[in-house]
Amino acid sequence: MRKSRFTHSQKWSIPILLLSIFLLLLVSTLIFTHPNAQNSTTPNHDGVAESELPELPRLAYLISGSRADGARLKRLLQALYHPRNYYVLNLDLEAADGERVELGKWVRLDPVMREFRNVMVIGKADLITHRGPTALASMLHAAAILLKKAKRWDWLINLSASDYPLMPQDDILHIFSYLPRDLNFLEHTSNIGSKEYHRARPIIIDPGLYHSKKSGVFWAKETRSLPASFMLFMGSEWVVLTRPFFEFCIWGWDSLPRTLLMYYTNVLSSPEGYFHTVVCNHKDYQNTTVNHDLHYIKWDNPPKQDPMNLTTKDFNDMLLSGVPFARTFAMDDPVLDRIDRELLGRSDGQFTPGAWCVGRRDIGKDPCIVYGSCDTVKPSASSTRLEKLVLKLLDSENFRPRQCK
Repeated sequence: MRKSRFTHSQKWSIPILLLSIFLLLLVSTLIFTHPNAQNSTTPNHDGVAESELPELPRLAYLISGSRADGARLKRLLQALYHPRNYYVLNLDLEAADGERVELGKWVRLDPVMREFRNVMVIGKADLITHRGPTALASMLHAAAILLKKAKRWDWLINLSASDYPLMPQDDILHIFSYLPRDLNFLEHTSNIGSKEYHRARPIIIDPGLYHSKKSGVFWAKETRSLPASFMLFMGSEWVVLTRPFFEFCIWGWDSLPRTLLMYYTNVLSSPEGYFHTVVCNHKDYQNTTVNHDLHYIKWDNPPKQDPMNLTTKDFNDMLLSGVPFARTFAMDDPVLDRIDRELLGRSDGQFTPGAWCVGRRDIGKDPCIVYGSCDTVKPSASSTRLEKLVLKLLDSENFRPRQCK
């Protein structure tokens, strides 16, 4: 495997980093303007040796759902699917066993997924309590499966059944191929404000840790002081984290990940703080953070516990945001059909087409049933929106000044 032209040192020079990204994206833009432009390892029609382009990454996805979410997980997987990537599907214990079995059967019978063997369905379901640490345990479980079963991947992205992509995987892989492989995308801050008294000081117990039926968390009468040996960080639970960081959290050659895991067992909404606190309290990772969750999320004013459902009225705002994902969507909302049609080029019941799909589209069948190289991508116009967002996030005014503050 050919290495990226970027080094993985955590002490990059910001001007050199941004200049390198700009030059590489400029080359890709020149290639992209050609109608047959592709990112691959073969020469293209412009005479540019595409082997000079950086190696495409491999993404891993955890897609989680609950009762009656089987159909949503199928649609989301088809929208996200690419042979290079890995996918872990998790229907929690609240879902019926038959729904989980049917999902696994659907994956096994699909000819494309059966060929590439890159989709895993968790058979022994996790019990996940809303706002409890069991959700964090579920993500660590998925990461451990991927570390054991998947040969190589670069980033793990967690999504729920109510999420949806805003661009094809070709676009995401294309832009991420120009990024250093040690960047961790997660919204975070140490300015926790009122959450000190709602999250940090209260002590909660999650019955999901020892019961087989879902119930709400409950609070202990006592409270605790803020920790003195580490600083708390909080943010969005939706993250894009690197494989080396998950290796650190799970295999833990330092005691910090295990210490914080025990601490966050009794913290409300622990997925909104655990990874953020680990990454910002260790010298090897605190300079790898990009302060963004790569999601479009719309909140009430003032914000409620859960975000607003997105509709067709939000389509243009989602598009302009440049992010690759959005949430939350009601099941089969018409805006999902519009995203399929205008952004993904996807038909109902089919995969989002990419350069790997070489079948004909004019006969009504899924063009991805006939497939070519998965080492080739053909970016769409959406890649330019993600490119602008990434360049903004890595700008000298946004990157270092917003890391672990």
